[in-house]
Amino acid sequence: MDSNLAVKISPDIAKAKSLKDTATGRIEFLNRNDIDANNANYIFEGYYSSALEMIHAIVIIKGYKVSNHICLGYYIRDILKNDELYRVFDNCRFKRNSLVYYGRKMSIEIAKESIKKCILLIEQLNVIFEDEINFKI
Repeated sequence: MDSNLAVKISPDIAKAKSLKDTATGRIEFLNRNDIDANNANYIFEGYYSSALEMIHAIVIIKGYKVSNHICLGYYIRDILKNDELYRVFDNCRFKRNSLVYYGRKMSIEIAKESIKKCILLIEQLNVIFEDEINFKI
């Protein structure tokens, strides 16, 4: 919090729910697409964006605004105390950054495996979200 990468805010349940709805809508769209060599990287990006929205929703429920992906990962590891989930998120983050910032596309096999991991990440984040939202209500 000292570097303003994560700041304390008022918890915003409505915003958290909106982020979850956005993530859910994107996931429903992505699920309707067959994965092939031409779209696998883009589909992965979509799932990663949905995972990111879910993490943002969780931190907003707790009253934080986190400004970068690395700190969101640290939130998973250090606050949620979930090393396994952190490793999955960080692996997806690294692959997304390689794709977006360096133009390194994944092979179809790696992309499909990364999509599976991202879907599992989202499923676990959904459980955490529901636990947090039910605790706040």
